[in-house]
Amino acid sequence: MFIYNLKVDGNKLGKIFLGILLVVILIITAVVCYRILANNFFKTNDNLKLNEVQELSVSNYTNVLKAVHENTDNYINQKIKFSGYVYRLIDFKQTQFVLARDMIISSDFQTVVVGFLCEYENSMQYTDNCWVEIEGKITKGDYHGEIPIIQIEKIKEIEKPSDEYVYPPDDSFVTTSTVL
Repeated sequence: MFIYNLKVDGNKLGKIFLGILLVVILIITAVVCYRILANNFFKTNDNLKLNEVQELSVSNYTNVLKAVHENTDNYINQKIKFSGYVYRLIDFKQTQFVLARDMIISSDFQTVVVGFLCEYENSMQYTDNCWVEIEGKITKGDYHGEIPIIQIEKIKEIEKPSDEYVYPPDDSFVTTSTVL
């Protein structure tokens, strides 16, 4: 029968444990900081080419809408093409309308109107709720504050599409609607 006499120094063991814990905390902090900085500060729009037309679809509509509204300066003069229905408010100018889509905000299909404010010299020839496809440039304008406005270069009336609804952006969406 062998007997081993193992001496454990509590001070050394505690120091080793604290050292390992400190290294783990530093690694976790570095990873979190990198992800925050990478997502917020290191984004570039190098893949956007101002002469190319970026086409919006049902799947990317609200993500693009959110990105352009949050960082308008990054998208000035970007050409964009998408479809929606003509939606007007009482305080719009004769040349303005929102090219809108209905965004589903709940499981029982409640919707809110979302879209870009557009300007077009002959916009009154398009009635409310008619579906159009537009191509234009993103500019900065004023409507109850500074917002992106699409200066329409091409417009044509279209049939109502089968995929007329859009969904909230990928991030955690918080609805501004009080009707839920």
